[in-house]
Amino acid sequence: MNDTIIRAAEPRDLPSVVGLVRALAEFEKLPGPDDDAARRLADDFAAKRYSLFVAEASGALVGYALYFFTYSTFLARPSLYLEDLFVHPDARGRGLGERFMRSLAKEAVAHGCGRFEWTVLDWNVDAQKFYRRLGAEVMSTWWTCRVTGEELIALAK
Repeated sequence: MNDTIIRAAEPRDLPSVVGLVRALAEFEKLPGPDDDAARRLADDFAAKRYSLFVAEASGALVGYALYFFTYSTFLARPSLYLEDLFVHPDARGRGLGERFMRSLAKEAVAHGCGRFEWTVLDWNVDAQKFYRRLGAEVMSTWWTCRVTGEELIALAK
């Protein structure tokens, strides 16, 4: 795994990234993106709605980190938001998660961000320990809220 590089994704990487997203969904016991969603992921990448870092080993992608920028009114600065961080199980234990996090932190600093944020599942204790080891505060006082599907459509009316 010494030959593994972390780099910015390119359009040609999207089919492999979709495969990794589907592997993440399986890990989280959630439905992964269908073919229509996979096309939207590629279209949204081309439209620069989000950015990606990928981990490449021997010509194959073994991980990805998908992020985008939000804004903090309290800090009056942008924030980097990490949507997904996934390393394929066969490539874990080799420091790639930390390398991704350091690359993301550098990206946040380069863009003048006041924050680097993400969520972690309550049952993923290993990830919580990993993030704390890197200096992150796992905030139990802020809860993620979400509106999707029919509820989103109803709210928009």
